[in-house]
Amino acid sequence: MAQSKEEIEHNTEELDQFKMDWYSLKGKVAVITGGNTGLGQGYAVAMAEAGADVFIPTFGTQGWDETRTLIEKRGRKVEFMDVDLTKAGVAQEVIAKAMELFGHIDILINNAGMIKRNPLLESKDEDWDKVISINLSAVYHMSLAASKEFAKQKSGKIINIGSMLSFQGGKFIPSYTAAKHGVAGLTKAFASEMGAYNVQVNAIAPGYIKTANTAPIRADKSRNDEILGRIPAGHWAEPYELMGISVYLAGNASNYINGAIIPVDGGYLVR
Repeated sequence: MAQSKEEIEHNTEELDQFKMDWYSLKGKVAVITGGNTGLGQGYAVAMAEAGADVFIPTFGTQGWDETRTLIEKRGRKVEFMDVDLTKAGVAQEVIAKAMELFGHIDILINNAGMIKRNPLLESKDEDWDKVISINLSAVYHMSLAASKEFAKQKSGKIINIGSMLSFQGGKFIPSYTAAKHGVAGLTKAFASEMGAYNVQVNAIAPGYIKTANTAPIRADKSRNDEILGRIPAGHWAEPYELMGISVYLAGNASNYINGAIIPVDGGYLVR
């Protein structure tokens, strides 16, 4: 059935609402846990490249100078806070400090994490506690502290960092697998409630990326060949290949995406 003139005019007006500046983060403030090294540093640089100022809570001061240089050369402001995100009450302190320094926050990227590799039967209780504490509990506490501010301003973006282990069982990393499954669940739970406040909560699930954490796997020829054989793209990703999705989820272009766990994996999960 042909559209009426009124319908065509309405559709045209609606399409005209789309603007490329929806991808801009100019005037925004992003809080990125563990944004001083590795993929976290990449997310921090991506936020700055898109126009955001950046606040980075970290455990220790490694990479601060390098990260500051990378962000300031893009004309953006960056501040750091040396904290242990696993300690009680720290999440509230981090968000309060960000508000003090920048006046507002718009984006939270829960990136900080760690991994402990051991065969299941050799797993250690202390490794379980450490991994769950930073990879899952800290994500909950940081998300809740940020959500309280986002609810007041009726806007905000939370981007959690999941994994292929948000979907699979993996080998030698039961604590990490449990945590990343938990991150997927938290993402959906927060999205379910925070959507009413115009807050979108999503997760990026990186595939096999060239980082310090994956160096032991890449050095194991049989394991490396096994992984490459499942990746249609045929290669491990460079860290920059995850940066585009972080900017997209942080900006207005993704306002109708909520509760998604988005694989960036070169097609790994389709095989």
